[in-house]
Amino acid sequence: MSISARNLFKGKVTAIKGGPINAEVEITTPGGDTIVAMLTEASVLALGLTPGIEAGAQVKTPWVMLLSGTPEYRFSARNQLKGVVSDIARGAVNCQVKVTLAGGAVVSALITNEAVTELALTEGVPVIALFKASHVLVGVPA
Repeated sequence: MSISARNLFKGKVTAIKGGPINAEVEITTPGGDTIVAMLTEASVLALGLTPGIEAGAQVKTPWVMLLSGTPEYRFSARNQLKGVVSDIARGAVNCQVKVTLAGGAVVSALITNEAVTELALTEGVPVIALFKASHVLVGVPA
């Protein structure tokens, strides 16, 4: 499968919390990293999502924010994944920053060069990758 989203987390559905309109779906990677997606109940049914089924969670790089240092605030973003900066590719305006999570999955974020400087990001720096559950697209094998 090819997709333009840089972040593809393959795993299994480990939990579904249904509601009258939306459902919260958890996908856990083989390394133990958990991604939470907010889907409509119609999408859950259309995709045939049930615990144990193989699924992939896709997140575009511009939807990922990075947090470094000690947080002064708590955030509403459902996905807050701890990791370490493993690569920074600089462009004229933005950088693609790769973060390796504890379970081995890699999250890519697209942030400004200025943000990389302000956050003092270099390889090996611990960070938290944040993104909303509503920014996660879920796919299942065809």
